[in-house]
Amino acid sequence: MKKKLTLIYWKEKKFWLGKLLEHPEIMTQGETLEELIENIKDAYSLMILDDVPQNYQTKEITV
Repeated sequence: MKKKLTLIYWKEKKFWLGKLLEHPEIMTQGETLEELIENIKDAYSLMILDDVPQNYQTKEITV
């Protein structure tokens, strides 16, 4: 299941900077806007999978 998150971003002199509205502790940069988006996706994945073993499984559930 894909989750939509809101990217807050701005351009500095050399890099695009951004953070996630829903997780402001996740912040990264990129030389292009596309690179910033890929980097923020990677950072989000790392945060979500922190402390999860490599042999994890997923299952969709209804809450």
